[in-house]
Amino acid sequence: MHAQHRPAPVVTARGDIDLATAPSLRRRLADALATHPEVVVDMSQVTFMDCAGLSALVDARNRADAHGGRLLLRGTNDKVRRLLTLTGLHRRLTPEP
Repeated sequence: MHAQHRPAPVVTARGDIDLATAPSLRRRLADALATHPEVVVDMSQVTFMDCAGLSALVDARNRADAHGGRLLLRGTNDKVRRLLTLTGLHRRLTPEP
């Protein structure tokens, strides 16, 4: 089976994604993108996200773009979608239903 036929790995983000937890999310996303061109980020359990969390997602999106891949956000709540919209990042980090 070729790598491109494997299902996209899902990285689940939980709780607060902030200065303390964003480095872990950044590493998990980088690891997933190193082995698969498409990664799904399950955001359904995120209760808070600040600029450090946004930075981790943007970094992962840049990695995916650089290798012709995709970063998909799923399960974003109203708070996260509002943060993406207020920062203008909803254009680069488009949440999927």
